[in-house]
Amino acid sequence: MQPQPTKTNPGKVTVLYFARSAELAGLRSETLSVPQQITALQLWEEIIKVHPRLAVIRDQVVFAVRQEYVLLGDQLLVLQPGDEVAIIPPISGG
Repeated sequence: MQPQPTKTNPGKVTVLYFARSAELAGLRSETLSVPQQITALQLWEEIIKVHPRLAVIRDQVVFAVRQEYVLLGDQLLVLQPGDEVAIIPPISGG
């Protein structure tokens, strides 16, 4: 019996890491398979499973999904295969 496609089936998205997140993850980008409907916080938890060192910046990070900022929280994201999710840590400066 074939599984029926649903909006929770995994899709591949490109995760882009910037500044401190790139240092902690040890890379600048990668492709991850995540559910197509996922909250921003659940997406962060999926990324933390792959890169546990990122947990230290959890309270400071925001996502950019399709170039729109998203705070970590209960906001539902509907991701399409090939979408880019940027992890943007705080930028220091003055």
